Amino acid sequence: MKHSQRNLTRRELIQGLGGLATVISAGVLSQSGLAQGTEANKPKRLLAGATIGLVTPASNVPENEELLAAMDLVRSLGFEAKAAPNLRRRKQYLAGSDQQRADDLNGMFADQEVDAIFCVRGGYGSGRLLRNLDYSTIASNPKILMGYSDITAILNAIHLKTGMITYHGPIAGDNFSRYTYDQFHRILMEPRQTTRIGEPPPFDQKPGVVERKNRLTSIVPGQAVGRLIGGNLSLLVTLLGTPYEPDFDGAILFMEDVSEPPYSVDRMLTHLWLSGNLERVAGIVFGKFTDDNYDGNTLSMEQVLHERCEPLGIPTLRGAMIGHIEDQTVVPIGANAHLDVDAGTLTLLEAAVR
Repeated sequence: MKHSQRNLTRRELIQGLGGLATVISAGVLSQSGLAQGTEANKPKRLLAGATIGLVTPASNVPENEELLAAMDLVRSLGFEAKAAPNLRRRKQYLAGSDQQRADDLNGMFADQEVDAIFCVRGGYGSGRLLRNLDYSTIASNPKILMGYSDITAILNAIHLKTGMITYHGPIAGDNFSRYTYDQFHRILMEPRQTTRIGEPPPFDQKPGVVERKNRLTSIVPGQAVGRLIGGNLSLLVTLLGTPYEPDFDGAILFMEDVSEPPYSVDRMLTHLWLSGNLERVAGIVFGKFTDDNYDGNTLSMEQVLHERCEPLGIPTLRGAMIGHIEDQTVVPIGANAHLDVDAGTLTLLEAAVR
């Protein structure tokens, strides 16, 4: 019998990856069979007494006392704190000039005394630094770089240009909740080859009381395996069409945002869809969309996410602990992960640090 031959479509390839995830979860295929991140591009894990460099690549906090509090927070975690030379600079909504902020970040990667780099806050301005970053020096000195919100632009650009895993997670300008510290510790200090991230914190259910704030919702059921990319939706959209646009092919895309009404989230997801990028991913994880400013004439956020994602047929989960929230996980951009929408889990398939 003669069999016809044809190339797999992108949809069939993505569905095949979902099948691979099922096999992996059943334990038939060992993790060594997965495409792993390059070990050399994984930063070292954090050890007690490590020196943490503090930077403000976007906006600054209003008062210097808040910078001192950020340094105290680092010390409370068992580390030493080192302030970047321009940490106290302020230029309207920016934390100093573009060159000063870029110099601080480049300098922290070059500084052999610094083991990891924490951002003090987000705000605005990270995208203005992307042409000024020394990607060669960064690639030669892999270190944990952690932040979120506006820092999304830097995290994804560095991963794209250097292959180094970066970390979407808490900033030094906020206290860590017990949940946040537990996620931080398990992912960056005592990593395991497989660990679940972003699950809701434990909830003390009792008669007449149910969990309302942190609920996981299946938008499109299924499973997927891929590299984690993403962060703040507004920032991801600004990278489209630039040399810093993330590689969406076969990735698990995670997204969150704050103070964006449903129509704005609709516009940005539509932009991702029209660019062809949304349908290229293997899976989608929505974190939290907080302070979303509903008015009387609007679709709900639930409707927007369903209308935009259901036609794609890509496994999609909503409600992970990612975003502008008190209980926040750490998401390693570039690490391999397994998304199981039906089980409501996102599992790292490799240690995020070495």
